[in-house]
Amino acid sequence: MKLIKNIFGRIFALYALLLFAGTMLIVFIPIWIFSFFPDPKKTLGFITIGRIWMKVYMPLIGCPVRIKGEEYFEKGKTYVVVCNHNALIDVPVTTPGVPGVNKTLAKASMGKIPLFGVLYRIGGILVDRKDEQSRKNSVVEMREALAKGMHMLLYPEGTRNRTNEPLKPFYDGAFALAIEAQVPVIPSLLFHTKIVNPADKGFYAWPHHIDYHFLPAVPTAGLTKDDVPALKEKVFKIMWDYYLLNDK
Repeated sequence: MKLIKNIFGRIFALYALLLFAGTMLIVFIPIWIFSFFPDPKKTLGFITIGRIWMKVYMPLIGCPVRIKGEEYFEKGKTYVVVCNHNALIDVPVTTPGVPGVNKTLAKASMGKIPLFGVLYRIGGILVDRKDEQSRKNSVVEMREALAKGMHMLLYPEGTRNRTNEPLKPFYDGAFALAIEAQVPVIPSLLFHTKIVNPADKGFYAWPHHIDYHFLPAVPTAGLTKDDVPALKEKVFKIMWDYYLLNDK
């Protein structure tokens, strides 16, 4: 039975990949056209098309997305949204799932992939983590995105959580950004993406519904850079406790 499931999981992963590539070719031209617009119109166009695309694609691969907590985004407010990171499927869920226009931080290498890289260059801020100047530039770009009314979607664990724990320790970056920009932090959590893309199985996927929950905003008004560790710890605990209560 285990062997049959492994074989099916690899066949299903191939199906999901081919379907992604095929549907991407359909949406690529309008997304590419929007790449010539200035922000935030460029990202708005990308997100709008992406939402339609993923509403079709995710159910077709047996992974419908259920979103909860959108009411915590107040109209006219900008947020730093932090999310756990378990699998490759996370980005196609979170980017269109965050209400409003948003950008995320991505590895610079992702922007070099033919065709697919265009999506990252439009919807993301690219950074080479090994290059100090690139890291500094990315912080400036994130501040500019927030100033233009776009949310920043960040994964404070840094990389995929391949452990059996609900979360990996957080880095400071997302919380330092929120405090510096004086915008609230919205914690968010993905459920079941580890089932869709298990970290230990390589090229493998399994159909399963995905839940994406937003939690109440954590204010940063009046906080300073000295408060980054406390804010990080507070958000971590909120997310950890919520995950344990709702991971079903």
